[in-house]
Amino acid sequence: MSIMQYNGSAIVAMTGKNCVAIASDKRLGVRQLTTVSCNFPKVFELTDQCYVGLGGLATDVQTVSQLLKFKLKLYSLRENREMQTETIMSMIANSMYSRRYGPWLVEPVVAGLDKEGNPHICSYDFIGAQSISKDFCVSGTTSDQLMGVCESFWKPDMNPEELFETVSQCLLTAVDRDCLAGWGGIVHIITPEGVTTRHLKGRMD
Repeated sequence: MSIMQYNGSAIVAMTGKNCVAIASDKRLGVRQLTTVSCNFPKVFELTDQCYVGLGGLATDVQTVSQLLKFKLKLYSLRENREMQTETIMSMIANSMYSRRYGPWLVEPVVAGLDKEGNPHICSYDFIGAQSISKDFCVSGTTSDQLMGVCESFWKPDMNPEELFETVSQCLLTAVDRDCLAGWGGIVHIITPEGVTTRHLKGRMD
């Protein structure tokens, strides 16, 4: 089994009309044998309008999340402004590629809005190859299952409530087919007015 599957994860980002969602499961487990925690954060706030989800090895998830926050704070001190979503997407790709000979074992997913309120999402492999999408992006051990249900349920121009319902159902349906992920979920809906965070109850078996 790949080291990327040592700690299971399910992360999905999805676009709507002037809004974007990012969701993840909560399980921290060691393969299918042990569940260490059912409240392990895998999605992190970078700015008011941009979040990143990190799927992969749990120790590297924590390392990379702290490194990204450090780089963003350094940028805001130097430039006296917040980094924009598209700049963050490029910064993550550069950071991952700079470690290509000893990579962090994470696969990031970025979701955010630009100044005009347009949604942007993208995913990466663990050496920073970027895949920009207009509909949805997935990461983690549940990628195959998420891809299938998202293709079925996603539709263009969803409002925030429709987007929440769609991304929630996609996440809960997909993790039911993956014994490495699950145990509840968390969904962030990003709009120009702010961010709404909701927790999902899932199967605990």
